Amino acid sequence: MTFKKIRQNLLFIPIIFLINSCISYSFTGASIDYNKVKTISISNFYNETGLGPSYISQEFTNKLQDFFQQNTNLIIVEGGGDLQIDGSIIQFDYKPLAPVAGGNTEYANTDAAGVEQLIITVKASFLNISDDEFDFDNRSFSQNAQYDPSVTSRVAAEPELTDEILDQIVLDIFNATVANW
Repeated sequence: MTFKKIRQNLLFIPIIFLINSCISYSFTGASIDYNKVKTISISNFYNETGLGPSYISQEFTNKLQDFFQQNTNLIIVEGGGDLQIDGSIIQFDYKPLAPVAGGNTEYANTDAAGVEQLIITVKASFLNISDDEFDFDNRSFSQNAQYDPSVTSRVAAEPELTDEILDQIVLDIFNATVANW
């Protein structure tokens, strides 16, 4: 190798390190400064409604922890993390949509819903120990999913609807906390 090529390579190496240290981009959209933030604690989200499946609290907490573990380099700790998330499930309701006349059913004069939706709302608080710019307290995250009660029963539809809604709320909380959207 000539002296000129060695010199070019030596100039190229510091530039690579400089660029690499300046970039903190993630394909998940997370913008976390891993020099300041290394841990996250996610408290159990309790179901304050008394409605819904008995496992919904643990299911939501697990989904939230799994999502952060899969999409960030943060270490999940029991309490006192650099990032802290806690909250509760405050709504689990079915609402009728698209009413239809009931003349064709065994209950001849009753109206029914052609579509029903399940609405789940989660209240969450977020604390970033190193930077309080994006902290929030008791922020509501609500999503819904619909089903046709003439095709499937509420009991049969509930597990899939609940799973879909919880996934959406987990993504909303992730975006509000570490993606800064």
